[in-house]
Amino acid sequence: MIAPDELVRALVGYLPRQRWFGGDESDAQQLEVESVRVLRDEWPALVQALVRVPSHGSPSTYNVLLGLRPADSHDPFLEGKPESILGELDTELGRAVAYDAPVDQELARCLFAETVSGQQPERARMLGADQSNTSVVFDERWIMKVFRRVGDGPNPDVEMTSALAGAGFGAVARPVGEWLDDGKHLAVVSEFLAGGVDGFHLALTSLRDLYDCKCAPDEAGGDFGPDAGRLGTITGELHVATAAVFGTSPADVDSWLADMAAQRGRTSHPGLDHEAVARLQESLRGTDPGLSIRIHGDYHLGQVMRTDSGWYVLDFEGEPARPLDERRRPSSPLRDVAGMLRSFHYAAAVGLREHGDEKDGVGELAMSWERHNRARFLDGYLNVEGIDAVLPVRHRDRALVLSVFELDKAVYEVAYEASHRPEWVGIPLSAVQRILEETAHGERTA
Repeated sequence: MIAPDELVRALVGYLPRQRWFGGDESDAQQLEVESVRVLRDEWPALVQALVRVPSHGSPSTYNVLLGLRPADSHDPFLEGKPESILGELDTELGRAVAYDAPVDQELARCLFAETVSGQQPERARMLGADQSNTSVVFDERWIMKVFRRVGDGPNPDVEMTSALAGAGFGAVARPVGEWLDDGKHLAVVSEFLAGGVDGFHLALTSLRDLYDCKCAPDEAGGDFGPDAGRLGTITGELHVATAAVFGTSPADVDSWLADMAAQRGRTSHPGLDHEAVARLQESLRGTDPGLSIRIHGDYHLGQVMRTDSGWYVLDFEGEPARPLDERRRPSSPLRDVAGMLRSFHYAAAVGLREHGDEKDGVGELAMSWERHNRARFLDGYLNVEGIDAVLPVRHRDRALVLSVFELDKAVYEVAYEASHRPEWVGIPLSAVQRILEETAHGERTA
């Protein structure tokens, strides 16, 4: 429907403008179109392409969905969305404007039909929060996640959510349809959690209230502590369920340390003490590390949602900047715990920036809020029946393993912030320093 050379030319300029693209302009210049499928051959037309791009030396495959309408159609849904438009192309139907298909309600319903049989939604709306994927809500009943970076094999999010829901774990959104191509997930449709609010926004609301009242965190009207405790319980129940569904395996400390070393190698910042970080991480050797299980892998307040019926866990894909085989590899459940604890620190820091200054003891309030909710979360987590079976037996080993994974997460955050939000890099750098100091003085607990 589109001449190959013209499609490549359009994609070279389009991909670097997409938030879900992991490369840069020079990477896009080297793209290769692996396959093209015409899903609808009349106006508006729909084309799906898999595009392979060497991003920073590691090839990635992207799922590109193109809508095509007559070049002179002036469609209102494209107004104000320059990043979604590829431009005008010659096609078998005539001169067309090419654009990101999910922004078009009619074509979004076509994508839904590729994923779910027996349902015909009437309305579709895109969500604007995604970075590595694209999400569309249908009739406020279902949500379709289009996977933009496609791995070799099943997507961890679909794999884990389907298995957990099938085993009766109720704190995940139940999948109702999958779009597969040669064993690779292109999209999934799940139940939509209407009225839900993500944990990060709830945390910021709590912090705003605390900074206004300037009292102890558990005395504030917006105390997040009860939510943190329930979230800890859900997290523990998630790990017990995951261990039952996917099984357990002995901890592979050598593999953990190799992954951590690889992450240090991907992180360069003058404020990061690589030698001190490596020494603490290497101290895992000789400890009781507990067991390995399949984990969430990118667990933070933005990946959980609270509804009227309680907390739900979302997005089991793992950290998008890590390789897929690393994301699917079993690891310590304390790695997820570490991710959530890091998120409490981020929420406090972002709330402090939003407040504007640290006068009148607001900086100390931020640290008090983090400590308070950290403790409530860990209380909820460690009191879940069955969780002790997958954790280190001795408390000092639990504290060390947790600290090492918190440190690894903070190193990952340094690399991310240095590349995407340099003005924020001080947040994870301060965490690295704090973890190193507290561990050296034996002040950290789990």
